[in-house]
Amino acid sequence: MQSIIRNFVVGAAIALCVPFASAAVLNFDDIVGPDGFAAVPGNYGGLDWSASGLNVFTADGAPFTPHSGQGQVTTDWIDGGPIASTIRFLAPTVFNGAWFSGYEDSSVRFDLYFGGQLVASSAALQLSSTSAFLDAGWAGAIDSVVVRTGAQGSYAMDDFTFADATEVPEPGMPALLLAGVGGLLVLRRKQQGPRP
Repeated sequence: MQSIIRNFVVGAAIALCVPFASAAVLNFDDIVGPDGFAAVPGNYGGLDWSASGLNVFTADGAPFTPHSGQGQVTTDWIDGGPIASTIRFLAPTVFNGAWFSGYEDSSVRFDLYFGGQLVASSAALQLSSTSAFLDAGWAGAIDSVVVRTGAQGSYAMDDFTFADATEVPEPGMPALLLAGVGGLLVLRRKQQGPRP
């Protein structure tokens, strides 16, 4: 129960700070393999991609249409490849979403985790050759996101967007600020004395 309360407090504190933070957007355009195909580096963009199984490709062709630039990520096209890809944030972060295109007979969704517990799932996005934004649908803090689909290699993901953790104040700061304001209100009431 304490961990649930702690996770809620941290999430609420970060959510309060998000309006003051700018978004970080990873567009994968700076990852170029020798043949236009490369694995996402394990620490790309300050996140942990080591368990994602995602690869960057720069070929532009239907049904994979980038939202910006040329770089996009997808799972392996090899039979038996992953249909769920985990991306971990190094600090509690608010995740906004990403752009997707792909085969029309497939869809994608996000599962959002904090402290090892599922806190939310996005709506499912039906894929098409026109790039569309899949909103995470959750304004609280998370520490990992899982991209889920029905078949490997069915989607291309672009412009992965989240609150820039370097600009979000430490989760304890808003809590300390609120506690300080509460303490000042109590002190003020004591100084005013009892009411008749």
